[in-house]
Amino acid sequence: MVRRLCSICFCLAMVSSSICTAESLSAAQSTSSGPDPAARVSPAPALRLSLEEAIGLFLRQNLDLLIAKYGIDLSKGQQITARLFPNPVASMGLVSAPGQGRTLESSGQVFPQIQQLFELAGKRGYRIESAEYGLQSAEAAFEDAVRQLSFAVKDAYYRVQLARRRLALAEENRDRFSRILEVNTIRFKKGFIAEVDLIRIRLQFIDFHSQVILAIQEAQSARSDLRQLLRVSPASEMELTTELNYKRWDPDIVKLRAVAIDRRPDVRTKRMTLSQRAAELKLAKAYRVPDVTVGAGYATQGPHGPDNPNQMAFSLGVPLPLFNRNQGGIMQAEAAMQVAGADLDKTLNQVENQVDVAYRNLIESRRLVEAFLEGVLDDARSTIAIVERAYERGGVTLLDLLDAARTSRTIQQNYIEALFNYQRNVIQLESAVGQDIAS
Repeated sequence: MVRRLCSICFCLAMVSSSICTAESLSAAQSTSSGPDPAARVSPAPALRLSLEEAIGLFLRQNLDLLIAKYGIDLSKGQQITARLFPNPVASMGLVSAPGQGRTLESSGQVFPQIQQLFELAGKRGYRIESAEYGLQSAEAAFEDAVRQLSFAVKDAYYRVQLARRRLALAEENRDRFSRILEVNTIRFKKGFIAEVDLIRIRLQFIDFHSQVILAIQEAQSARSDLRQLLRVSPASEMELTTELNYKRWDPDIVKLRAVAIDRRPDVRTKRMTLSQRAAELKLAKAYRVPDVTVGAGYATQGPHGPDNPNQMAFSLGVPLPLFNRNQGGIMQAEAAMQVAGADLDKTLNQVENQVDVAYRNLIESRRLVEAFLEGVLDDARSTIAIVERAYERGGVTLLDLLDAARTSRTIQQNYIEALFNYQRNVIQLESAVGQDIAS
């Protein structure tokens, strides 16, 4: 049995040594931007970003926002096209009466003419109205893209801070048990504690050490997500200055519902789309009225023509709406308007529910955070220190110490998670409303 315990101790020591070596290598690699630090001329300066600065950098550089912005330019082009008049049509006619001894020059007629289409029933005005609503819809869609992606940036930002808090807690627990392990290794050599107790301490130290490594990996992953949103190079170090701290918010749910329904960008997009479909319906009905084509020309005849060699000509063309009165176009426009109306109602219902759910989640997460701050968190922090001192004096057993360490770690981790969830619910409510809840 003793031999088996010694073997276990040796394996744990090897694992601990390998983990420490891996950590030192990881720390060495994280301080350099390449495999050969000596090859670097100078390290890149760290990018210090508050949450507001991160949002500003995101608005300048994010590719998804640039793609959404191009939709506004597309709608502006459609608006310009809607304002244009139809181009006039220039035509040249040539008439000849060939016969014996006659040529095209002596008996022909040259008839140049210009025709212009005039749209009736306000078609051009309806097109302009539809294009203007389309532009407003595109601008609102861009604002909605900013709303949704800004939530992603804030969420990624606070995930980095969450990972930092987890890492700090894991390092604190690891360092505490590193000291306990050193002291008890000496006590074991002097015969004051059993070997099984030393193994238990080693196992707990390895557990805390593995949590440090997992927290480092989580922090690296969160930073990578934030870098991609901000279009920041992986070689750039980021230093985030806005901490994950508690700040109580008590928003007015009635006011938030009204603001969301009135101002949220996706709701405005649906309203503009409905107005655009209404303008398109009016345009489709206007196409029942035929347009008029007016033409004017001047005819010049050869020497063998009639007595009037030079003649003025005017023409008026009106399609006869006997068969096609745009029945299908009107039906399609009516259906499109009904679809837009149903889509607006669906969006309004979703917005009301999103605001309500986000508000309730915020209130419940706030209660949980405040419950930790009422003394539970301080008790968890002080308990492990008290039990550790009692264990050193022989007042409690090793199992009591390990239980206190796990309980303290669990409480503090739960508080960090609750704090992050509260902050996330705050920005979820802001996203549901479409503006900062503090304003």
